[in-house]
Amino acid sequence: MQGTSVVEVLKAELEFLNRGGYRTISWRPQFVFEDSPTCLNYGRRQDRKPCSECMLMQFVPADKREGKVPCRFILLNNMGDTVESLYRSATQEELESVLRSWLTRQIETFEDANAAAGKG
Repeated sequence: MQGTSVVEVLKAELEFLNRGGYRTISWRPQFVFEDSPTCLNYGRRQDRKPCSECMLMQFVPADKREGKVPCRFILLNNMGDTVESLYRSATQEELESVLRSWLTRQIETFEDANAAAGKG
């Protein structure tokens, strides 16, 4: 998603989530962020890009950025839930609800900051 702002990436992810993108019937479960157009490697089998180039890395705690799938460790709420922890403790519906709330908050934060900076 080169040339795209972080708020546009977050909005695209929210739209994908709201359209049921993670509920696609497949031979395997759909993974949050990894199996959405948000991922730099979505649909790529070759010429994969490093996660370090992803806009979502700014949300990944510094000590988790070197892992295989760092976006799974984005803190989604003040209770410390991450995609990774919710895979182990929540239903698909609960995970999607927490993710939807996080995306909405992040979008609002960026839009408020842009408005305050006079960027509309």
